[in-house]
Amino acid sequence: MDVLSSLMDGFATALTPMNLLYAMIGVLLGTAVGVLPGLGPAMTVALLLPVTYALEPTSAFIMFAGIYYGGMYGGSTTSILLNTPGESSSVVTAIEGNKMAKAGRAAQALATAAIGSFVAGTIGTALLAVFAPIVVKFAVSLGAPSYFAIMVLALLAVTAVLGSSRLRGFASLALGLAIGLVGIDSVTGQRRLTFGQPLLADGLDIVVVAVAIFAVGEALWVAAHLRRSPLHIIPVGRPWMGKKDWARSWKPWLRGTAFGFPFGALPAGGAEIPTFLSYVTEKRLSKHPEEFGKGAIEGVAGPEAANNAAAAGTLTPMLALGLPTNATAAVMLAAFTTYGIQPGPQLFASQGPLVWALIASLFIGNLLLLLINLPLAPLWAKLLQLPRPYLYAGILFFATLGAYSVNLQAFDLVILLVLGALGFMMRRFGLPVLPLILGVILGPRIEGQLRKTLQLSAGDPAGLFSEPIAIVVYIIVAIVLVWPFAYKLIRPKRLATAQTAPGPAAQPESGAAAQPESGAATRPENTEIPQKQENP
Repeated sequence: MDVLSSLMDGFATALTPMNLLYAMIGVLLGTAVGVLPGLGPAMTVALLLPVTYALEPTSAFIMFAGIYYGGMYGGSTTSILLNTPGESSSVVTAIEGNKMAKAGRAAQALATAAIGSFVAGTIGTALLAVFAPIVVKFAVSLGAPSYFAIMVLALLAVTAVLGSSRLRGFASLALGLAIGLVGIDSVTGQRRLTFGQPLLADGLDIVVVAVAIFAVGEALWVAAHLRRSPLHIIPVGRPWMGKKDWARSWKPWLRGTAFGFPFGALPAGGAEIPTFLSYVTEKRLSKHPEEFGKGAIEGVAGPEAANNAAAAGTLTPMLALGLPTNATAAVMLAAFTTYGIQPGPQLFASQGPLVWALIASLFIGNLLLLLINLPLAPLWAKLLQLPRPYLYAGILFFATLGAYSVNLQAFDLVILLVLGALGFMMRRFGLPVLPLILGVILGPRIEGQLRKTLQLSAGDPAGLFSEPIAIVVYIIVAIVLVWPFAYKLIRPKRLATAQTAPGPAAQPESGAAAQPESGAATRPENTEIPQKQENP
């Protein structure tokens, strides 16, 4: 009842005319930027973050929620019409969605993606409203040792599952932690990594870092691989679905939601795993498995629902614990810190009206997204016809303007350029950018919890293991770090045993063992996962 009462108060705040206007502006801006090729929700949010600075916090975050969901919707439009996903979680949508578009069913693909996003987003936001206060009650009981252990787990888990290798993930994390150290030590008052530059004494603004790494780095990368050939855009009318499409879509929407929300709420979850699991599940359960790889509507409905449910799930640890689990949540956490608001266990108590207005605005933004964008789908498709040199020149212009507006200092433009070059080099050498952003945001907070823990134990490292939850978390950390190496040692022995096993029973076991672990065996034939750098 407390949750329902608080949510009703949040709706009372979010439904005022001005806040409704900000939500609508956020949805339109988020979709307009998110639909452009190569731009995912994280880059959209980072690019438009400075737009909200002139507003008071509640209105700013209501507009921000619209930008967040609008960017998610725009990413699916690009995947379906151009086969160019803005982020890895949209790759699975592109597999079937683009095949549907090429078969003349772009309208149906866009419709099932939009309605599936609405269904999953609404259910996911309802689960967020229910579970976030429960997580807060648990988090309030944690001490500094447990909180430090959980933040270490979040960093290592997210870093270990990203990128082409764990080494690259940890290299990116080390860069982020180093950037997070820039500034004045809060305990000793000594300057760290400022290189004698007084303007670095306050540290690097997280907004400048996010815009540089995401927007500038991406724009430079695309410019370096720019093709002069025009993009082939598939024409689309107003999205609609027939009775057969509805009958084939509603179960994948619900199953995708069930996959997406739990994975989004986990520190190492993200949206990539649930979208792929949803795709594989729909292929196995479908009455038309022969259509997969040729444009099956279930292959769009399920993964797109899983993607949006995971997006709602990521807000649970971000609001309740202050732990972002993906790039978009990391940028949203940066938005909170720019207003002097610290997400975590005390957020619901100290900023209750703002948090519940934000959660209520997620429901409103989700509905606005459906009502506005279904009629406007042909307009968003025309945006894709912008010449790419003009498009990325505009991105660089707005990124520069946004970074300068943070502190109105030309020095921030130098930082923007340097970090933008770093973002470009990270893409060049295959380093994932999310661990860097997490390192910048969580690094100082982890340092603060570590120092508090050591102060409580008078400098004894055993204080790190003084709480049962901390011990359990460290065991999980050890498993995350050691399991891949142990598996590499175990797997050759399994293969050798399977190959030497006598009798016909060994054949299926050997065949199963030879299947790729990554799920490539279940990916449909003649389908390519689009690579952003090859078709920006």
